Amino acid sequence: MPHPRPTEQHLDASKAECAGAGIRRLTRRANDRMSEQPELSSIPANPATRPESPGGPQPDPQAPQRIPRWLERAELFLRVLLRLYIGLAVCCAPWSRAFWDDNPLFLRFPTLGAIAVHGAVRGIISGLGVLNLWFAFRDAIRHRNG
Repeated sequence: MPHPRPTEQHLDASKAECAGAGIRRLTRRANDRMSEQPELSSIPANPATRPESPGGPQPDPQAPQRIPRWLERAELFLRVLLRLYIGLAVCCAPWSRAFWDDNPLFLRFPTLGAIAVHGAVRGIISGLGVLNLWFAFRDAIRHRNG
């Protein structure tokens, strides 16, 4: 006697069961992986409650390290400088004949070149450059005293 054909309800139930098992398996793998990682958000222990060693207090090896002030300022300077450079380049590029009109990419793909010569497209690209310049000035002014 042939086996009866499964109905749609049986197929949907078996699909849901397989999907549930797959999700449980992935969750178990993620939890296993996560348990091996060190806890980074732990609050360092109070030095007053730690037992003193004979050689004096030892620095906590898991205490978060403070980034030196000069390194933060150098990173800010380089970030502002890079944003200024990119902003000026993107702002001026659409209006440069050598870069925009004689661009090999636009010459190879004439449809793209026809779109790129429109004033609105050039204005949008320049606007992105102005936006980048604004971000650079905002960062420089916001962190001027900080």
